[in-house]
Amino acid sequence: MSADRAINRQNKFLKELDANFRAPLMAFFLRRVGNRSDAEDLTQQTFERLARSETLDPDRHAAGYIFRIAVNLLRDRKKEARFRKFLPFASFDPNFIDRLAEEIAEDRGPERVLVGQEGLIEVLKCLDELGERTKTVFILYRLEGMKQKDIAALLGMGLSTVEKDVMVAMSFLTARFGRML
Repeated sequence: MSADRAINRQNKFLKELDANFRAPLMAFFLRRVGNRSDAEDLTQQTFERLARSETLDPDRHAAGYIFRIAVNLLRDRKKEARFRKFLPFASFDPNFIDRLAEEIAEDRGPERVLVGQEGLIEVLKCLDELGERTKTVFILYRLEGMKQKDIAALLGMGLSTVEKDVMVAMSFLTARFGRML
C-alpha cells in the first residue's frame, strides 16, 4: 500500500472514530469534570493523542483504546491540578529558575549574585535528570523548607517515598557537585 493510501485510510478511520465516539467521549468527560468547556477540551485532546498514536490499528477494535486515552487524560489532569494548586512553580512556570535565582540573590553583591544564580540554575537543570517527582520533592524540601511528612501529605505519597526521593536527589547532586547542598 502506498504512503498516500495509508494516510488516506488512516484519516478516514479517524473521521469514523470522531463520528462514532465524540458524543460518548463528551458525555464521559462531562460526567467527570462537570464543565462543558473542559469536556470539549478533553475530548479534543483525546482525538489529538489518537491521531498521533503509532499503535492505533484500523483493523482492531478502538473503543477500549480511545477510553484508555480518556482515562489517562483525566488522571493527568487531576495530577496537574494538584501540583498547580500547591506548587505554583517548577514545570508550570517557565521563568521559575530565573525568578527563583533573582529572589535568592536580591541582597548580595553582583559577583556573588551571579555565582549564586549560575549555581542554582545548574542544580535545577541537573534535577531534571531525576524525573519530575524527585525534582518536586527536592525543591519542596531544600528550597521551600517543607518537612518531609508535609510533602508526603501534599503529594499523596508515603513518607518513605519522600525520604527516598530526597536521598536520591542529595546523592545525585553530591556525586555531581562533590559536596552536600
